[in-house]
Amino acid sequence: MKQRILKVHPKDNVLVALTDLVKGEEVIYEGQSYLLTDNVPAKHKFTTTDMAVGDQLIMYGVLVGKAQIDIPVGSIITTGNIKHAATEFNTMDAHINWEKPDITEWKDRTFNGFHRTDGQVGTANYWLVIPMVFCENRNLEVIQEALMNNLGYGRNENYQVQAKELMSLYEKGASVNDILNAELTYSENVAKQNRMFPNVDGIKFLTHTGGCGGTRQDSETLCGLLAGYITHPNVAGATVLSLGCQNAQVSILKEEIEKRSRNFDKPLYILDQQTIGKESELLGQAIKQTFAGLIQANANERKPAALSNLCIGLECGGSDGFSGISANPAIGYASDLLVALGGSVILAEFPELCGVEQNLSDRCVDKEDAERFEHLMKTYSKRATEAGSGFDMNPSPGNIKDGLITDAIKSAGAAKKGGTSPVVAVLDYPEKVSKPGLNLLCTPGNDVESTTAEVGSGANVVLFTTGLGTPTGNPIAPVIKISSNTKLFNKMSDIIDLDTGSIIDGDETIKEAGSRILDYVIGVASGTTTVSAVRHIQDDFIPWKRGVSL
Repeated sequence: MKQRILKVHPKDNVLVALTDLVKGEEVIYEGQSYLLTDNVPAKHKFTTTDMAVGDQLIMYGVLVGKAQIDIPVGSIITTGNIKHAATEFNTMDAHINWEKPDITEWKDRTFNGFHRTDGQVGTANYWLVIPMVFCENRNLEVIQEALMNNLGYGRNENYQVQAKELMSLYEKGASVNDILNAELTYSENVAKQNRMFPNVDGIKFLTHTGGCGGTRQDSETLCGLLAGYITHPNVAGATVLSLGCQNAQVSILKEEIEKRSRNFDKPLYILDQQTIGKESELLGQAIKQTFAGLIQANANERKPAALSNLCIGLECGGSDGFSGISANPAIGYASDLLVALGGSVILAEFPELCGVEQNLSDRCVDKEDAERFEHLMKTYSKRATEAGSGFDMNPSPGNIKDGLITDAIKSAGAAKKGGTSPVVAVLDYPEKVSKPGLNLLCTPGNDVESTTAEVGSGANVVLFTTGLGTPTGNPIAPVIKISSNTKLFNKMSDIIDLDTGSIIDGDETIKEAGSRILDYVIGVASGTTTVSAVRHIQDDFIPWKRGVSL
């Protein structure tokens, strides 16, 4: 019989409903019976004790809220009876007692990647076209129109076909109702266009709204992020368009490239519009140089590489009440496997680590990193409060509707993505990962800003969990979407790649799901498995301005 309720941690004073529960129903967990005073939808929680005003709500073994009113046992927790609360933390000596997972079946595995001269290995092979400032975005669009379809990198024509069908119906006299009720052609299996450069996965255009205006710090940080993409193992080279007078100067970009790759030798073409003059000359040179770069990029072919060359970004978006007990701990186990194999993982989204800071701080190998983590977290929190917000305002309406009532509940579940391994480094945006193991990267909780940052710091694959569904992708790193529940996977299977609802149903353990995820990662890293975000060309790219973003 399928389990209907779950206690996540022995210290918890709430139980999670794994299926819809009805008011007046008596449920039993480990010999203890509870009479429900409310309907408790799946993903939500109910109290296992009577709570008075100010009493602590414990979940995942940590403080996640306090009672705002008296709450009888068996009551659903809501924003009306619980408010966010989290335990304070301080830098202490490390408490590392990590039990490495068994990696016997993985130690001799490899993936087929693109080897770079600096020793990095990419899971893909892209050419970048980058503007130093938003003024050049339109020129990027012209280059994109000129190259993408002609070289075989355009989107499939399903929707163009549908538009033509509607045009034909209209020309034949169809009414508005006829148009609205028309059944249009759609093919799930669209043949790939023939690519002129078969070893190049695509040309990516990183348009953005920065580079000038704002603060000089924003422009300098943008240069660091763009340098992270140019030096990324999934990138073969880049064409850079500069207006010339912007804050984000090419000289700053070159300095940031030097920081990340002292012997940088990828093809890099930089064009300055104010120096060149005519737009037609600028675009002609950019198209010619990009084409030449593609010829060079195409000379690289996939070859076997150790799994230690993988750097996985850990991300979540559209989380629900199951995320922290299925998808997140599953990728946490996959993370532990990769760390044990000598690879790297990145845990980010600092507003979603609220309440579990002490655990992460205690896991820092070096005290300096623990101190840096404390500084970054407390500074970020202070700035959010000064802006009239706060970490407690992080959960979205969708999060709350599906059981994530406080930021601490959301955070305690989100942190499960990082597994249990030691923290080897604490990085500030947009610094690069330089140590194998678990890295903490300061980013906002916004999933696209954070994913953009993780890839800029070196992630060559991203594991992205979701309970509500999201189409998120990245221009240069495959983003593997993982659902926390099977209902969502079945509903949105065209944009989600893997399902961990099997954990909720009791058909699979967290370790089994984590092993399955790592196996899938190897296929994606080798180019033999194409994820939905890549298939749909979902190229989300949002640089973070260092103002408050939750």
